Amino acid sequence: MSAPGTPSTVRSYAAVDLGASSGRVMVGRVGPDLLELSEAHRFPNRPVRVPEGLRWDILGLYAGVLEGLRAAGAGHGGRLDSVGIDSWAVDYGLLDADGALLGNPVHYRDARTEGVAEKAWETVPAAELYARTGLQYAPFNTLYQLAAAQGSAQLAHAKRLLLVPDLLAYWLTGEQGTELTNASTTQLIDPRTREWSYDVAARLGVDLGLFAPLRRPGDPAGLLRPEVLEETGLRGPVPVTAVGSHDTASAVAAVPATGERFAYICTGTWSLAGLELDAPVLTEESRAANFTNELGLDGTVRYLRNIMGLWLLQECVRAWGDPDLGVLLREAAEAAPLRSVVDAGDAAFLAPGRMPERIAEACRAAGEPVPRTRAETTRCILDSLALAHRRAVEEAQRLADHPVDVVHIVGGGTRNALLCQLTADACGLPVVAGPAEAAALGNVLVQGRAHGVVGDLADMRGLLARTQPLTRCEPRGDTAVWRAAQARLTTR
Repeated sequence: MSAPGTPSTVRSYAAVDLGASSGRVMVGRVGPDLLELSEAHRFPNRPVRVPEGLRWDILGLYAGVLEGLRAAGAGHGGRLDSVGIDSWAVDYGLLDADGALLGNPVHYRDARTEGVAEKAWETVPAAELYARTGLQYAPFNTLYQLAAAQGSAQLAHAKRLLLVPDLLAYWLTGEQGTELTNASTTQLIDPRTREWSYDVAARLGVDLGLFAPLRRPGDPAGLLRPEVLEETGLRGPVPVTAVGSHDTASAVAAVPATGERFAYICTGTWSLAGLELDAPVLTEESRAANFTNELGLDGTVRYLRNIMGLWLLQECVRAWGDPDLGVLLREAAEAAPLRSVVDAGDAAFLAPGRMPERIAEACRAAGEPVPRTRAETTRCILDSLALAHRRAVEEAQRLADHPVDVVHIVGGGTRNALLCQLTADACGLPVVAGPAEAAALGNVLVQGRAHGVVGDLADMRGLLARTQPLTRCEPRGDTAVWRAAQARLTTR
């Protein structure tokens, strides 16, 4: 038998990981005591505003995926053991009877769903919809996108709907499927049965026949087509494996927890803060608190709240002409704490543009001091995010009756040391930060598990804890100042 980590027991997996602002193809080398990740190719994800609205440049993304697979193969002798794809949730492409794409997928920040949810609730009241699907209210949920599209020429001619990662997998393999963790964000899945909610779909006029059969993480999703092998230079056969194709599902799979008493915050453009549970929480109190029940690996439920996340800072930095972020964060660390806070979950911050002015307007409207400098605006954002993290972690524990001892922060926000420390201070709990590339690591680990290289979810997390750099932040000070700041938001 080969020793752990020798070439015969190490496999190479490509993780296609698509975020709202960039995409990348990462290569993970996985073995019994080895987990290494390297970047093969990174490419921008730039939505395009056309006369009919905001659209994803899906062809540009697919070209980036192909180039990334070419680069990944070039670094590994033209051979990959598998490919997995994860991306953001809810958005989809429509195909005609020949399998051709009917227009570019609509961006979830497009305005077409404004007011749609309220009309849907006239047929299926919001409380009943939550009790059946467990999904928090978000104006861009797939269900509301489909309601907004009713009567359109594209939907009338569509014969298939594929969520974004499933669409790219279809182009790579020619095979169609709907991966479950991402399907659970559509508001068309019953989280108790982990199958479609046929009654909800029928009452709201959604044709579930548009969706391809459900797949689970680890299921085979086809082989790279000969044309793809030729274009990428890969030596076949190369299987595509279904992973947690919602990037948050992959990221939560990569939380390096050693027990069950943990909360997680997946940070990036969004902050997804919550718990991993064995069953959904479908109470009216949970709905009122706007928690969602999305599906994870191995029968788990991702019980979490969506928070606007580092989108607020990203948009400010863009408006300011991309100043040095390190300098900005150092100046923010020296700014007065909790001078100004806003509701980081407010849908008013959803659309792009004028973010510094909109934060100032929100402060003014709430009676908060208006930030005077870029550093004060940055500190306002980070304090507000930490405050939102605190509130989500506290409320999730109470609503699910699931106490925690530690908060794990994964994703791009782990590189923001100030945000991680402020979150520890706000929650009054230790924070373990890392890994930064959680979605890609979860992606490759699911592939590795599907091919027998690693074991169950606990084994995956143990491997992460042994191999990935992690930083621990202990809480400082009294959480009373954070309670007072929260009270300022809730009483104005």
